[in-house]
Amino acid sequence: MSEFVHFEIREGIAVIKMDDGKVNALGHEMFDALEKALDQAEEAGCPVVLTGREGRFSAGFDLKTMMSGRDAAVKLVTKGAEFYARLYTFPRPLVAACSGHALAGGALLLLAADERIGIDGPFKVGLNEVQIGIPLPHFGRELARERLHPQHLTRAAMGAHIYTPVEAIDAGFLDQVLAEEDLIETALRKAKHYGAFSSEAYAKTKAGLREATAQLIRDSIDEDILKMLPSTS
Repeated sequence: MSEFVHFEIREGIAVIKMDDGKVNALGHEMFDALEKALDQAEEAGCPVVLTGREGRFSAGFDLKTMMSGRDAAVKLVTKGAEFYARLYTFPRPLVAACSGHALAGGALLLLAADERIGIDGPFKVGLNEVQIGIPLPHFGRELARERLHPQHLTRAAMGAHIYTPVEAIDAGFLDQVLAEEDLIETALRKAKHYGAFSSEAYAKTKAGLREATAQLIRDSIDEDILKMLPSTS
């Protein structure tokens, strides 16, 4: 589909694979490619499995763009916030198959998915924004508040604690961890399970549970981004 995202429909499931050959940084081109892939999946009426390259799910926002100046950072975080709001309320079932490290914005992709499956191994999962000097943006705080277990919220969001995949289950980033060779087949099976439900019932129930949070994210984008970013480039 693009040099950043591969799209295929496999067994009635839209498999969206992020692969920039590096750490799957979330820059403008990656977000644009992901949006197009979601468009295709929605048009086909398919459940989605979102995954990454071997060993890397996503390292989060492209730091080169984020550090290149205030205007560039505002544009990228704005695009990202809109994407996460869409992902969180995507009308079809969405399973994240976490193929390795998931940090910062990569971990937020997990929080936006319906079901999250990871692989066992020496991988890092967590919100390290504060550790690298970037406040967790409003959309990140809301996703963390909604999906992380309350006893882990402060440690994960303010303390920038990094979890192993197994530890990430208790924190609320993942629902299941298994062997790498079982990841995609299990994710496909989960997506099929949810995809067998009434699509209207699933979409309306998800919207009822999540649309208020998504709208709060959309309504707060401009004000929040201006507050979180440094005043100088």
